[in-house]
Amino acid sequence: FCAEEEAQALRKAMKGLGTDEDAIIETLTKLNVSQRQQVLITYKSTIGRDLIDDLKSELSGNFERVIIGLMTPTTMYDVHELRRALKGAGTDEGCLIEILASRTNAEIRHINENYKLQYGSTLEDDIVSDTSSMFRRVLVSLATGNRDEGTFVDEALAQQDAQCLYEAGEKKWGTDEVQFMSILCTRNRCHLLRVFDVYRVIANKDITESIKSEMSGDLEDALLAVVKCLRNKPAYFAERLYRSMKGLGTDDSTLIRVMVSRSEIDMLHIRREFQAMYGKSLHSFIKGDCSGDYRKVLLRLCGG
Repeated sequence: FCAEEEAQALRKAMKGLGTDEDAIIETLTKLNVSQRQQVLITYKSTIGRDLIDDLKSELSGNFERVIIGLMTPTTMYDVHELRRALKGAGTDEGCLIEILASRTNAEIRHINENYKLQYGSTLEDDIVSDTSSMFRRVLVSLATGNRDEGTFVDEALAQQDAQCLYEAGEKKWGTDEVQFMSILCTRNRCHLLRVFDVYRVIANKDITESIKSEMSGDLEDALLAVVKCLRNKPAYFAERLYRSMKGLGTDDSTLIRVMVSRSEIDMLHIRREFQAMYGKSLHSFIKGDCSGDYRKVLLRLCGG
């Protein structure tokens, strides 16, 4: 890897009349996120121009969104997406849930620090001013990045937690959502997987079925996302991708965010889960749903 060569290749692709989009896709998708940051710095020092500005002036639409996403450091990408979800036209609840339910404590802490530096307000304050009721409380809890990340399973506590969840939902008239939140948003993963097993025995149904029957709207979506991420994160993202493309129209924001943010983390696992869950490859889905340079760059990220 030579940052200077890649910087020159990018400049060449954008110089003069017309833009060589294929060269831009080729150059950026073969690099990882830290290499792309080096190219960004080298571009400025050797060419004396801002790479992001150049890319923005040459590209447009969804293709531009993917390329700029690739050029953004991982944490900052999450920060920008959360800000867009909160401050754009209307609130993008799906984006808030997806990021906050799937990131690790360390990732959430980095997001919080950078969000405050970038926007002068805290992520928590913005969540509080933009969302309401129990959904707000779940997001605030997830945004503290305070889940137990140990692996210890306390069998007695697992039994107790499962019973608590049962009594907070299925067993009573109405639902005690606080119980669900405090258990699902704070306990460690291994412990919760055990809780879900015990719950199935007590309630005679899966925890996800109970959440669906007891909750609705954004709160239901948020708690389901938490459970799905704990059980199988790649499968959760596979489902997000599937829903972003199935049916009429495409939810480009979700499609772009998942493809960009997971491309170097677990894309191979996501592809495997997608194939297993839907009987079709992610590659074929993207191919049928997108077009042009946008399709080309997504297929490269898919590893097709």
